[in-house]
Amino acid sequence: SALYVLPPGFVESSCHSRIFWMKLNKLLLQGKFFQLEINDPYAGPVLMDEKLASRCGYVLSEDVWGNPVFRASVLGCHVANEADELFSLTVNIKVSSFSSMRAAVTYTYPMYCSYSSWASREIVCEENYMEVSVKTDVPAVSNDYTVAWMSALPETQNVAYQLWQLMFVSPSGRKRITVSDAAKLGYSFNNTQSRVYLRAPYHSNESDVSVVSGVNMNMVTSTSMYRQRWLLLLIDTTVACPVDGISFTDTTLTWTVPSVIPTLVVQESTFLSKNILMGVDDRVIVNPEEKNYLLEHNETHIRITIPIGAEGGKLKSSISGGVYGVIYSIDLFLEHTWTDADWQTTKYTVIKSVTTPFMPQIPTVINNTLPEERLFNVAFGHFLPDVSLVAIAIGNVPFTLREAQHHGFKIYETPFSNRMKEFILEVSFDDPYVLKEYVNRNETKYTLLVNYTISVGPEMTLYYHSAELECVIADIELPEAVGYCDEENLYLAIPTFGLHQYWNLYLGNKLLNRHVALTNGYLAATNSTHLILQIPLFAVGVIYEEVSFQKIKARFDVALRKVRTMETLQMFSVSCSFNSSAFIICHPDGTVMISAQMKTVPAIDMSKTKLRDSSCKPREYNEGHAFFKFHVTTCGTSVRFEGDHIIYENEISYEKETLPGQSIPIITRDPDYRLTVLCYYRAKETLVLGAFASDPSTSPPFGSGTMVPRSNIAVYRRIRQALNVVSRVSKDESFMEFYEPNMAILKRPVEPVFLEVELKDESPNVELHLENCWVTRSLDFNSTPRWNISVDG
Repeated sequence: SALYVLPPGFVESSCHSRIFWMKLNKLLLQGKFFQLEINDPYAGPVLMDEKLASRCGYVLSEDVWGNPVFRASVLGCHVANEADELFSLTVNIKVSSFSSMRAAVTYTYPMYCSYSSWASREIVCEENYMEVSVKTDVPAVSNDYTVAWMSALPETQNVAYQLWQLMFVSPSGRKRITVSDAAKLGYSFNNTQSRVYLRAPYHSNESDVSVVSGVNMNMVTSTSMYRQRWLLLLIDTTVACPVDGISFTDTTLTWTVPSVIPTLVVQESTFLSKNILMGVDDRVIVNPEEKNYLLEHNETHIRITIPIGAEGGKLKSSISGGVYGVIYSIDLFLEHTWTDADWQTTKYTVIKSVTTPFMPQIPTVINNTLPEERLFNVAFGHFLPDVSLVAIAIGNVPFTLREAQHHGFKIYETPFSNRMKEFILEVSFDDPYVLKEYVNRNETKYTLLVNYTISVGPEMTLYYHSAELECVIADIELPEAVGYCDEENLYLAIPTFGLHQYWNLYLGNKLLNRHVALTNGYLAATNSTHLILQIPLFAVGVIYEEVSFQKIKARFDVALRKVRTMETLQMFSVSCSFNSSAFIICHPDGTVMISAQMKTVPAIDMSKTKLRDSSCKPREYNEGHAFFKFHVTTCGTSVRFEGDHIIYENEISYEKETLPGQSIPIITRDPDYRLTVLCYYRAKETLVLGAFASDPSTSPPFGSGTMVPRSNIAVYRRIRQALNVVSRVSKDESFMEFYEPNMAILKRPVEPVFLEVELKDESPNVELHLENCWVTRSLDFNSTPRWNISVDG
């Protein structure tokens, strides 16, 4: 591959606390693959892999923004070292469009670091290695009383001449190996002009884990040994690094590191903390409180608390188990400098990338609907910048954003100062995909069913969230009917708006449709705004509030009911007074009102008119009219059945007195004039014989009535006299078996009664003609009510 000039902005680098930092711009690596080669000053480029990285003091990872980050210790394997003060490292960045790295472009990037303020001992805890370096001019064995050191002395007799060797002390025992053998185990040991360093991987066979102040520490206890003539150099190269210490709440993350690590501070009584610094990425944070970071320490702990979402870290959207949430990541480092009697100064640096667990955050839907503008305004959020809205469904109808905008939905984003955002959706109440329901008296409930589809994170994972929003507003005007009358009809003019959509008209409990109107004799007509009902005065459903001589006050009621719930919203009524010279009104409770007009020559005295029961006289009368009011169970009213109707019949008659003749005076009861009165009731909607109270569940209609005038030629009748008559009721038509006298006989109204009447008079001139036969509730033949069995023979 050829060498190329670096694109502007592709690489950033710095040197902090003896660590090279290099960051690549991910935007210039989109859709590409890259590798890093370490340029060995003596052997040329060496491809970096995980084993090489941990052994040689290199780290290749990503920052929280996804940019590749390379870090290297100035004591790394391939770093050029000038007097332990000037350090340089060259890396090759290979970029290719292919995973096989063919046709790669290679960029060479040199880095330089100046560092002279070495502490007597410096420890670096990196992500993949632990490193300790000490000055070789420091007396390493100063504590003759320390058991650990004393136990190591016998081993020094076997140290090879002019060779560095390492002795590891672990729970499994001591192990002394050469530097080359240690390298095979993943360790790296070397000495510079003034220092000796050891780099160890985490969790090696020679390491141990112990708990210090509640934090798990990975420790490698080792002694570096060198023998030359009369000199025996023993250097403590023990290193210990924390492997956990991270805790989380819903709002913060906390990183805890022990203040004092016993394996590194043998004489704890001489320990003195000098300086504590914290940093983010490669920058020291001088005033943590300005960024809402909290750095605190005491005798046992150093604690860094970061609010989740704080500056310097990154919130990333994620989907876990179909649930939306966020993950917060931040790259921290801690630098603790202390002194003690053994080591003078120790600089202890820990680099830690912290990522929170998945934190569910159910998106919220805020209803900012504007009823006065008839507009749904829905806010959906809050989301990070890595979330985008890709589609919506309104009323289960899917729309892409382009289709939604074209349809008339308004969709836009609202950003916030904390880098969050929300999606705003505006939909008109009048949109066809908005559900509308008529509620209460004059209100409409508008329902918006919306399903959001969002794309989450760089993985573009789809997430769905549904919401249902309602708004009830009083935007329906209840209709007002207008009533009026003419000489023979009542009229109701009712606005047609909302009819059959929101409400219906009811006559009693029966839906008033065209069929019912036609059956009842109404006329219905509509124009552009109103339904006009014409109701004849004597039609079914008319209520007669007052009925008197030649005058009727009639009312017609129609109920306005909701289509779905049948709730009555209001009654439309028209009421008028009518002048009528002749009428018959059959009420549902069995009351009959008659205004009869009798035109005879010569005129008759209307005060002497009567019904079949002569005690039933007119309530009011004048020269040509008589007004009667009675119940169908009284006044000699008879009943019969024709088809599906029950017919009640009575007669208005007039009896004329006769003048004395040549023989004995005779008074006749035969009327000179009769007016037959008929009331018709539907048999299925009416109870027989007095049970005429209106049933509210069926609301039977009124009966219809007719009057039939009929003139008869007077027939002289015999004077009434007592006859010896015996009557019996047969059990059937055979007249073979009879009921016992004074026995209660139960018969249904439509059931036939088999009656036998026998005349016991022995006179040959006497004949029996059965004229009227009726049933009463008592032994008094004239008592009421009475039910006719036979009328006029």
